[in-house]
Amino acid sequence: MTVDLLIRDAGLIATMDDSRTELRGGWLSISDGLVVGLGSSTDPQPEAKEVIDATGQLVTPGLINTHHHLYQNLTRAYGPMTSAPLFGWLQTLYPLWTSNLDEEAVHTAAWVGLAELAMGGCTTSSDHHYIHPARAGDLLAAEISAASELGMRFHPTYGSMSLSVKDGGLPPDDAVLTEDEILANSKMHVERWHDPSHGSMIQIALAPCSPFSVTPELMRQTAELAESLDVRLHTHLAENAEDDEFAVATFGMRPVDLYEDVGWMTDRTWGAHVVRPNPTEIARLGAAGVGIAHCPSSNMILGSGIAPVIDLRDAGCPVGLGCDGSSSADSASLWQEARLSMLQGKLRSGPSAMTARTALEIATRGGAGCLGRQGEIGELSVGAVADLATWKLDGLPFAGVLDDLIEGWLRGGPTSAWNTIVAGKSVVRTGELVSDQLSEKLALHRTIARRFQPQP
Repeated sequence: MTVDLLIRDAGLIATMDDSRTELRGGWLSISDGLVVGLGSSTDPQPEAKEVIDATGQLVTPGLINTHHHLYQNLTRAYGPMTSAPLFGWLQTLYPLWTSNLDEEAVHTAAWVGLAELAMGGCTTSSDHHYIHPARAGDLLAAEISAASELGMRFHPTYGSMSLSVKDGGLPPDDAVLTEDEILANSKMHVERWHDPSHGSMIQIALAPCSPFSVTPELMRQTAELAESLDVRLHTHLAENAEDDEFAVATFGMRPVDLYEDVGWMTDRTWGAHVVRPNPTEIARLGAAGVGIAHCPSSNMILGSGIAPVIDLRDAGCPVGLGCDGSSSADSASLWQEARLSMLQGKLRSGPSAMTARTALEIATRGGAGCLGRQGEIGELSVGAVADLATWKLDGLPFAGVLDDLIEGWLRGGPTSAWNTIVAGKSVVRTGELVSDQLSEKLALHRTIARRFQPQP
C-alpha cells in the first residue's frame, strides 16, 4: 500500500503511546489524516506519495493548548497592565475589549494566535472566549473560520458572563448577557458546530467564565446542559488569592467547594490555572478526574503562584498546558510553557519530580485528557490522528545534545517546530507557515489593535 506521507529516519520518535515507546531512527506513515504505521530503523518502510526526511530531528505528537483567550493578543503587553494583579487587570481591560470586539477583530486575532501556536508545534488548541457584546456579531463562528483557514484542530468554548458591576461582578454592563440568552446560545452553538466523531476538527465546550462573572445557578444549569448534549465543561478555578477571598466572601466557601456545589466535580470538566487548591481539595479533584489546564507563564506574570502539578497528577487529574491570553502571558509558545512546567515542577517538588519527558507528556497526553480525546490526539499510535511536530536540534542552542533528544529539546533552546502537521497536512513546513496570508494578517492585526490600545 502506498501511504500519503512518510516521515523517515528520525533522530527519535517520541510516540507518547501507552507504553511511551521511543523509536531511534524511526519512521511514521500517514494516510487519510491518521497514523497507519510506525517502525524502527530496521523495519521496512512503505512507499509514500510524499516523504519528509527527519534525520537528526525529534518527532513528537502535536502539542495541545488547553486554555487560551485568543482575542487578547490585540492588547498584548499593553503598558498600563504589565504589572497589575488579576482583578485590577480585568477591570481595566474589560471596557477596552467590550467596546472594540467584532467579528473582524476576533477572526484576525484568532488567525494570528493560532498561527503563532502552530509555529511552536501546537496542533490542537482550545479557546475560552467569554465576551459577547450584543452588537459584535457571531464571534464563535469568526474564530472557527480562522482555525479552518489555517488547518488547525480547534476546541473553542462558548464562554459566558452574566454578572456585571451592578450585580457585584467585575465586567461592565455591556459585556454580559442574560442567563436565558447564554443557555440558548450554548445549545445553538453546540448543535451547529460540535463534531464528536473520531478525528474531528471542531469540538465545542461550554465555559462560564468564573465565579466572579456568573451565578452559581448558571454554573448548575450549564452543567446539566453539557450532560444532555454530551460536551465538556471549562472554567477558571482556584486561580489566585483574590479568587479565594471572593468565593469565601460571596458564597461562604472556597472555589473548589463551589465547583463541587454547582455540579462540576466530574471528569467532564477541566479547570484553568488551579494554583491554590489545598491537599484535601487536590485529592477530591483527582478522585473526580477533573482536568487541569496548567498555565505557568500566566501564573507567574500575574503573581498567582506555582500550581501543584505533580500533586495533581499523582492524585489522578489529567494535567495539560495552557498559554492563557496574550494580555497575561504574551507569548503563545507551548514549547515555552512545557519548559516552564518542567522548571516549576523541579522548583516546587524537587529536581527528580519533573523531567522533560513528564513535561512532554503533560503537553500531549495530558492535554488530550483535558479535552476528552485520549488515544485520539496527543500520541502517535496506529489509528490516532496524524498530528505531530518535528524539531531540529542543531546549531548553538543544542550543541552537545547527543545522548537524550527529549531532555535536550527542553533543556536547550529556545526552539520552534521545523514541521507542524495536522491531520496529515502541513501547517508549518521547514520552519515557515504554509499560508501565504501572514503579512496581510499581521498588517490588519496591527490596524485593529490600535483601536484597543489608547495612544498617548
